[in-house]
Amino acid sequence: MDPLSLVIGALITAGGVALGRLSTRRQLRAVLEEERRRERERLVEDGHQSVQPLCGCGHHLVFHDRETSKCQSQVVIPGHWTGSRETTYRQCMCQGYRGPRPIDPYYAPDLNEN
Repeated sequence: MDPLSLVIGALITAGGVALGRLSTRRQLRAVLEEERRRERERLVEDGHQSVQPLCGCGHHLVFHDRETSKCQSQVVIPGHWTGSRETTYRQCMCQGYRGPRPIDPYYAPDLNEN
């Protein structure tokens, strides 16, 4: 093989790799922008959304015991993770609620009452 054909082949290969990398980045960027746009529209449409008390395990505060703070929810384990055909359930392994604590509601009388 002559050196000219090797150089041309290398340039074609490098151009294909560069084009492939740039096009996937452009597509990924477009997908992320679309998701951000939809999220902004949803927030504007729904108004201000309050913060939900979610723990690190992903469960809400109501699934955690008040005294021990351990999670009482069950976790679904898909069968393909364990090699079986059936899904199984087990207790969540969360050791305690670690999310934001909601403020307790208090009654305060009006100051301008006579």
